[in-house]
Amino acid sequence: MAEIVRMPKMSDTMTEGVLVKWHKKVGDTVKSGELVAEVETDKATMEFESYQAGTLLYLGVEEGKAIPVDGILAIMGKPGEDFKDLLASAQKEDEAKAAPAAVAPAAPAAAAQASASTVAAPPTPTISAPKVQEIVHSANGDERLKVSPLAKRLATEKGIDLGMLKGSGEHGRIVKRDIDWFKPGSFVQGSTLSAKAITKESFEEVTVTQMRKTIARRLAESKFTAPHFYLTMDIDMDEVVRARESINQVTQVKISFNDFVVKAVATSLREHPAVNSAWLGDRIRYNHHIHIGVAVAVEDGLLVPVVRFADSKSLSQIAVEVKEFAKKAKDKKLQPQDWEGNTFTISNLGMFNIESFTAIINPPDACILAIGAIKQIPVVKNGMVQPGNVMKVTLSCDHRVVDGVVGSKFLNTLKALLENPIVMLGQGNI
Repeated sequence: MAEIVRMPKMSDTMTEGVLVKWHKKVGDTVKSGELVAEVETDKATMEFESYQAGTLLYLGVEEGKAIPVDGILAIMGKPGEDFKDLLASAQKEDEAKAAPAAVAPAAPAAAAQASASTVAAPPTPTISAPKVQEIVHSANGDERLKVSPLAKRLATEKGIDLGMLKGSGEHGRIVKRDIDWFKPGSFVQGSTLSAKAITKESFEEVTVTQMRKTIARRLAESKFTAPHFYLTMDIDMDEVVRARESINQVTQVKISFNDFVVKAVATSLREHPAVNSAWLGDRIRYNHHIHIGVAVAVEDGLLVPVVRFADSKSLSQIAVEVKEFAKKAKDKKLQPQDWEGNTFTISNLGMFNIESFTAIINPPDACILAIGAIKQIPVVKNGMVQPGNVMKVTLSCDHRVVDGVVGSKFLNTLKALLENPIVMLGQGNI
């Protein structure tokens, strides 16, 4: 008997997915557990495997198009089986479910009509989902260029020669922003021409990716529902600089400054459990475990993979995990178990030479720590001015959960650990 296959919820924040590629076509036989399609969620491109066996009778969405969670993805059944009545019934059922949501705002809209004009919302655009990367020959055929499929498609549409571009992505990969930033007559690879002045107004609009939609929704909810306040502190990083240099001379795993911060934050949370918490509306959750989310920038936005039980892990273990997560994030290979369950988040822009910034809390956490660059500046030590390595950190707190004194005590513990890292680097912690 024919059966409807619906789009599953493949991440905790997923509301719709983009069908990147069908691996089966109508009429193909599908085995249980066999790969059927690739779906771009708000966080990664994931494989969809069939949970049933049969013949693929109908495809509910074209490649590159979006489909909501629980939407009709496909129909499976016996070869030649009539599925039209089943499809029509399912479509009517979906329309009936959607109808109340569309009708509900009518009354408030009528009341507001006298005071404001109504603006029709634009239709939700469908988007093409980029894969990880592709290698193409340059214009002269002498070398191979790394380029994302999205960038390659945009370059083709705009008539841009990829061989003339210098990629700004990882290992020189050409990514979407390189296409967006390219202007005819601008500096390009191997060119000595100066940029021409732009004397005509122009612009370009691009559709919003699933990831960017989710970032916008979740952070807007966080910013406008959680009463944020901010605590900033300077931390003397001289000892961490010396410790890192010594450790990296004798260990195979290279430790970053961010690894020290993750370890110090995890140790501080153990002493201040009120910061390791979440607002749940009618109750506050104080987490006994410590899972540190580490924000990682990717081409389409931001992902936050999670270092689990970070307080029990050594610097080397943290370093290995964070490096693996960063690579998987950039390759869009993170899985739901990699990004779910954070109890505290760290966002570090120090590598971009940002001195300080404030971050928006990553729900459901009660706090997020923004890390700035380590700057060498004049400091006063023992009554004398001398050069010192100073790092600014800013703790964003949800005032519904964490008060100023609680957040301040946490930062003072963090400062003490980073200014004397030997305290947290006992046996087995390197």
